[in-house]
Amino acid sequence: MRVKAEAKWLRIGARKMRRVLALLKGKPADEALAYLKFLPQKGARLIEKVLNAAVANAVNNYKLPKTGLRIVEAFVNDAPMFKRMQPRAKGRGFPIKKRNSHLTVWVGEAKEAV
Repeated sequence: MRVKAEAKWLRIGARKMRRVLALLKGKPADEALAYLKFLPQKGARLIEKVLNAAVANAVNNYKLPKTGLRIVEAFVNDAPMFKRMQPRAKGRGFPIKKRNSHLTVWVGEAKEAV
């Protein structure tokens, strides 16, 4: 059984999140959580929250054992950007793109993930 948790409208670019997420795919959930505690990136904190939520969903809603959970699938998609203008000389304006992302994490039993 696969259990999902997601976070939307995270104020970080998807490329920055994918760097951290690439390290975790296929790992057991408890090992991935321990790994995330020592990563310095902002994305690690956000992924940690969503992974904790996915594990909690699996344990509380579906009565799965916490120790046997593994990250089955995890991905980050681009969300719509906030577009702003930065005033520049001679009345011009330079665009600023404030990037957002949507994070989805699926966890499942270890035998299913293989």
